[in-house]
Amino acid sequence: MTQARRRTTVLRREAVIVTVPVALAALLAAAGPAAAGTIGTSGAGDPYFPLAGNGGYHVEHYGLTLGYDPASRHLDGKAVLTARATRKLTRFDLDFKGLKITGLKVGRTEAEYRRSGQELVVTPRHTLHKGQIFKVTVTYKGTPKPVTDPDGSLDGWIPTDDGAFVAGEPQGAMTWFPANNHPLDKSSYDFTLTVPKGRTAVANGVYLGSRTAHGETTFRWRQREPMAAYLATATVGKFKVEQYTTADGVQVYNAVDPREATAAAPVLKKLPSVLKWESRVFGPYPFRAAGSIVDRAPDVGYALETQTRPVYDSAPDLSTLVHESAHQWFGDSVSLTSWKDIWLNEGFATYAEWLYSEQHGGDSAQKSFDALYARPAADDLWAFPPGDPGSGANIFGTPVYARGAMALHELRTAVGDQVFYRILRSWATAHRGGHGTTAQFVRLAERESGKDLDSLFQTWLYSAGKPNTP
Repeated sequence: MTQARRRTTVLRREAVIVTVPVALAALLAAAGPAAAGTIGTSGAGDPYFPLAGNGGYHVEHYGLTLGYDPASRHLDGKAVLTARATRKLTRFDLDFKGLKITGLKVGRTEAEYRRSGQELVVTPRHTLHKGQIFKVTVTYKGTPKPVTDPDGSLDGWIPTDDGAFVAGEPQGAMTWFPANNHPLDKSSYDFTLTVPKGRTAVANGVYLGSRTAHGETTFRWRQREPMAAYLATATVGKFKVEQYTTADGVQVYNAVDPREATAAAPVLKKLPSVLKWESRVFGPYPFRAAGSIVDRAPDVGYALETQTRPVYDSAPDLSTLVHESAHQWFGDSVSLTSWKDIWLNEGFATYAEWLYSEQHGGDSAQKSFDALYARPAADDLWAFPPGDPGSGANIFGTPVYARGAMALHELRTAVGDQVFYRILRSWATAHRGGHGTTAQFVRLAERESGKDLDSLFQTWLYSAGKPNTP
């Protein structure tokens, strides 16, 4: 996500790889003593969003069938979740907020359920056994509304004058489909999206085609690579569409609001070269598809790295395109285990902006660092340490982006360019499709460099206030 959300522009192998099963084990461990029972926990144990995610199962696949009418803002939905029980379950939770449920089955049998805030509590008729694959089918309808985050911003299903801007970081997925809504749980997705003829509905992954009948058009999308729920989108609007395949075989789909087309065109034209450059620096692009959704959503105030196809609230500048594209490696492919570690997403994407500028005739990374370090001790850059933002209200604050990038620059200075770039590639490659933590990144950097880096990371990630010296 760009820090335009708030709206300031920042200047601008580990031995144990956290794969999906390991991440699930972490989810269960974080859930606390109740994990020993047969009731799935109502949260994944995140310190900032304690009700986000759920315990006791892993969603392997979401099949989402949605119909949306922009005029009435009415949504009809059917979600089929294919899940695996990670322990014996007599009851489990889903994250789902606001919309009216019209039916719920576990397998082929109707199940009991109740609503409790954002929790959809499901009691299947028959006990689910550890390792059992089961399907949950939820049908629902209503007018989806975004959630207000701790920092006051909106996320989720956000209506626009011609459709909806759908961006779910960190909580918003639950506003439009029932989910295990924490980055610990990553899944594949299929989307079938029906909208009035003349509108386009854009989701993640590979575009499978569309058909028009009876005044409606249905679009189909498939995201095979694992994806956290907050990165899903189903953005709807009047869009100009461009499709092509890059020299590396990546399928690109750009959808642009005609009112933003003139401003967006020169930047989107650079997407293939940006992805090629980032692939050289970070390792192979991790997905089959790419592209952009450029909407006109003046009430949003940010862009988001929705997987394979970032969504922009207006025509992006080149730095923003570089930032959101870098997130495809850092945040999307390599995902968080806790929102506390979000600097691993935003610090890395911000530093990608610095590197791109440095290697394309702009300011050097050192100059960007120096300009930031010159800020006085009272500046909000030093308000809290990026490795420990303190609460969900701070996870998109300036320190996470700018001081997170400064930490990476200090690492680069300490270990030298050759080792630094090897660290970046190793991180993105070893954890591809999985998860990573700050502690793992620190260990990786120390192993690759042969240096003790505890003091560096303690200073730049965890110490309060402005460091005394760079």
